[in-house]
Amino acid sequence: MNRKQATLTGFLAVLLWALLALFTVGSAPVPPFQLSALTFLIGGSIGLIWITKTGEIRRLASIGWRVYVFGTLGLFGYHALYFSALRMAPAAEAGLIAYLWPLMIVLFSGLLPGERLRPLHVAGAIVSFIGAAILVLGGAAGFDMQALPGYGLAFLCALTWSGYSVLSRRLGDTPTASVVVFCFATATLAAAAHILWEDTSWPQGALGWASVLGLGLGPVGLAFYVWDIGVKRGDIQLLGVASYSAPLLSTLVLILAGVADPHPSLLLAGGLITFGALMAARASSVRDEQT
Repeated sequence: MNRKQATLTGFLAVLLWALLALFTVGSAPVPPFQLSALTFLIGGSIGLIWITKTGEIRRLASIGWRVYVFGTLGLFGYHALYFSALRMAPAAEAGLIAYLWPLMIVLFSGLLPGERLRPLHVAGAIVSFIGAAILVLGGAAGFDMQALPGYGLAFLCALTWSGYSVLSRRLGDTPTASVVVFCFATATLAAAAHILWEDTSWPQGALGWASVLGLGLGPVGLAFYVWDIGVKRGDIQLLGVASYSAPLLSTLVLILAGVADPHPSLLLAGGLITFGALMAARASSVRDEQT
């Protein structure tokens, strides 16, 4: 798989994450950690079927325990911080801070061996972030200083996922099959957190169970496998900027599903996110031409 194919594969994760909000709404009233345990169990199971059929399961024994700890902390840590932040702070504002991770990926990627960060990459990431801010803060009431602890957790959330994504690049020789173990370990930790801090509540009806299954198969399943391929072998800077299309696509999905109402800022946000991604794509194409 060449660099371009790996980048396109990684972008599939962004498309799948666009369904995260819709399926999460449909899975109510399942509490966050219980939902994580169920969906990561499904995500790990589909990965286990894949590596068993392909024979990749034999490679798991050769992977060091530090890699498994790193991957589990990345997946579980991100979700634990995200859920906690949204409980302690207004969802729109905390969500926006958490969505600093694509910009952080672009900035941190410049420190990786063999990567060169161009000003147009940074400019594109900032333009796309402004678009995401307009979209996410469309109905926000302003930042509440009393919610500072929640905002702090949201920032740690962004730092966790960007750090996980960029450092995964340094584990390029580690097979994507390792994500299967990350998923099962995350499901185990989420189940423990659920038992300690939440009351059990199961999905309501066929739609609720279908939403949980959809989460496990897509945004909390296949997405992490293709993202692993993208950040290890693809254009990580372009992926970082392109990730800002996730909140835009997520909003469009909610509107089409009748869950959310369209608002005028949607077009402006979409234009900025698209323009930022094009800037990053241009910077990447210039770099490739010069190498």
